[in-house]
Amino acid sequence: MARLEGVAPAVAKKEWSWSYTKLKNFETCPKRMYEIDICKSYTEVKEPGGPLDWGDRVHDVMAKACRGDAPLDPEYAAFQPWVDRIHDKAKGGTLLVEQKYAITRDFRPTTYFAKDVWFRAIADVVILQGSIAMTSDWKTGKILEDSVQLMLVAQCLFSHFPQLQRVGTEFIWLKDDATSPEVFDRAEVANTWLSLLPRVSGMEIAASTMTYPPKPSGVCKKWCVVTSCPFHGKGPNGRS
Repeated sequence: MARLEGVAPAVAKKEWSWSYTKLKNFETCPKRMYEIDICKSYTEVKEPGGPLDWGDRVHDVMAKACRGDAPLDPEYAAFQPWVDRIHDKAKGGTLLVEQKYAITRDFRPTTYFAKDVWFRAIADVVILQGSIAMTSDWKTGKILEDSVQLMLVAQCLFSHFPQLQRVGTEFIWLKDDATSPEVFDRAEVANTWLSLLPRVSGMEIAASTMTYPPKPSGVCKKWCVVTSCPFHGKGPNGRS
């Protein structure tokens, strides 16, 4: 169809998007999430050798080891059995490491930086075996159960790989040498979305209205870098 003279072509509006990390940060404190994740007025401090720095380094060396790019350094030798376990489970299948996945609002697959991206996730390890997949997420902190995060990665895999009917997911707690497994069938993920969507909607409403109030908590006194917040350096009750 010919374009009308003098009429500019329509430009597709970029979709509002989120990740589970942003949702958790929003629920911890909307203002903190806004300043760090959206405005980028502040940056999380990664002290050399601190928990965030160590977590990044562990993810990097584990990715290289799982790909076969480099062996684990002696510092991380205790994690070798987990690398061996991944390689054993991947025999006869397809091993994917540090894969970025994105889906649209109607759960269709899309690319990570496309204009129609609604949700993004990164999977540390994915193994495809016919109609079944397994995904593992390295964790370097204390054990915290969170089946929603695992479900979201499973949803991405169901969207990107139509042949999948079941996804086995797990957190691998490297410090504790333990796992938290959860299995999702394709039909089951809809039940989790019923409770999750209202939480996501709250964050989207905040974005549309630019409403990000501070939420005092135990993070304020020692762990928050947002010095412009009235609760910075104060306790959960808002007092110094």
